[in-house]
Amino acid sequence: MKFIKLIGLTAGASIALASVALAQDIPVAVASSMTGSESAFGRQFKNGAELAVADINAAGGLLNKKLALQVGDDACDPKQARSIAEKFASARIPFVAGHYCSSSSIPASEAYADGNVLQISPGSTNPLFTERKLANVLRVCGRDDQQGFVAGEYIAKTYKGKNIAILNDKTTYGKGLADETRKALNKAGVTEKMFESYNKGDKDFNAIVSRLKRDNIDLVYVGGYHQEAGLIVRQMRDQGLKTVLMAGDAINDKEFASITGPAAEGTLFTFGPDPRNKPTAKAIVDRFKAKNIDPEGYTLYTYAAFQVWSQAVAKAGTTDTKKVMDTIKAGEWDTVLGKMAFDAKGDIKAIDYVVYKWDAKGDYAELKQ
Repeated sequence: MKFIKLIGLTAGASIALASVALAQDIPVAVASSMTGSESAFGRQFKNGAELAVADINAAGGLLNKKLALQVGDDACDPKQARSIAEKFASARIPFVAGHYCSSSSIPASEAYADGNVLQISPGSTNPLFTERKLANVLRVCGRDDQQGFVAGEYIAKTYKGKNIAILNDKTTYGKGLADETRKALNKAGVTEKMFESYNKGDKDFNAIVSRLKRDNIDLVYVGGYHQEAGLIVRQMRDQGLKTVLMAGDAINDKEFASITGPAAEGTLFTFGPDPRNKPTAKAIVDRFKAKNIDPEGYTLYTYAAFQVWSQAVAKAGTTDTKKVMDTIKAGEWDTVLGKMAFDAKGDIKAIDYVVYKWDAKGDYAELKQ
């Protein structure tokens, strides 16, 4: 009996010691759409965050402590995103890499600001995210006014004299990107023949496709996410329509091709120069591939967000949000995406959108211009 009690005491002591060790970890988080229609991008965020945290810990951690990663699922829902942000703020988590959907990042950022949490978004592109003078937000991706400009210029040049349509899904991201693309098109002297909206989550686009067919649309620009864009492509081809679809960064995942099948061929989208091809990313890309993970889309952007924050913490000697933010904005940081610096708003200083094309095999490549 004494032996059993001793074992129990030893086990209890071990648990207590483990709890103390755990309490000494620095909690960090990644938040994105881990479930729902945009879960493919949540997976990208999670993959990037997990490897980044593992690498930081393997290198000795931060401030003589290890990082402990928490994962938040907002399902691309604004209310759920706000709830997660409040939870992380209450837990005094100093840093969150998130969110993906702009409609999630914007309300979440307000809760993070109230809780003094530094937020770096790997993939929220709506300009409003960094336009509200919040002192706690950054992003390592570009903005939709930049992305829309590149798309609009490309369409105006490549489809000069052709019939153009613009669709959007009414979301913060989709409507914002469609508006920016339309603005760039109009400035270049092109007036779209059709500007319509649909609801995120819609499955039947036959009425829209019929109108595209009736109006002899040569290219349809879609401000929206990959699920709906993929269905639009399929339903266009089902009706014998050869109209080219172009969209933004939200179709940069192989799941888009799994929705369209071979019909993806010729589909265009904008994104930054493929980070997987950057010399600064080669070692990390190889490690992802060894795990059978394709670090596409925002995977490496999420990894870079952790790099920026961790380097600034090490330099500042603290996780205090204001001191870390001041350090970030005053410096230039080595990341898998290359050197990175930020302006006063929290945006990256480099503008780097390019155009990609999907092929029939479910792969995509940057167009040489």
